[in-house]
Amino acid sequence: MKPLPIGIQTFRDLIDGNYLYIDKTSNIYELIKNTKGAYFLSRPRRFGKSLTLSTLEEIFLGNKELFQGLWIYTSTYSWKKHPVIRFDFSKQKANDPEALIRFIHSELNLLAKKYNVTLAEKDYYSQFQELIIALSKEEKVVILIDEYDKPIIDHLEDTELALQMREVMKGFFTVLKGNDEYIRFLLLTGV
Repeated sequence: MKPLPIGIQTFRDLIDGNYLYIDKTSNIYELIKNTKGAYFLSRPRRFGKSLTLSTLEEIFLGNKELFQGLWIYTSTYSWKKHPVIRFDFSKQKANDPEALIRFIHSELNLLAKKYNVTLAEKDYYSQFQELIIALSKEEKVVILIDEYDKPIIDHLEDTELALQMREVMKGFFTVLKGNDEYIRFLLLTGV
């Protein structure tokens, strides 16, 4: 009997560790089978949102071997490799807008380094757009954003600070609509 994957949020760790996985790849296929898609998934904490994003990341990176024995492995999915921009806002603990901006810059720079891209822009929203466009030169980009609302929810008791954080996030997310032509798939999760 396989062990339960308690606390495991990474699909690769789940598969490599031979943990129990309830195959939801036929449902995931329904999300990704079209050439474009933008989705928002709102679920309570501990409902598998991060694992779903990790699963999507592995699919869009073309890592078919991880899915042996699962529904999607023998499906008609093409396994075309796409650059993946994955943000996890649960990793930040920003106490002010400047700290949130530094976090976004840091994550963008890590992603740029991973894909050997040099970011010349200074503003975080301009860097985000620059990264999307640069990565799309190979294939359209997949963007996976976990806990998009955490920087705001963390400050609900301080309305003024929550609104300031919302403005930073608005600058970040505004980039997505204007760069739709470069995006293959977009999924945001929140509580």
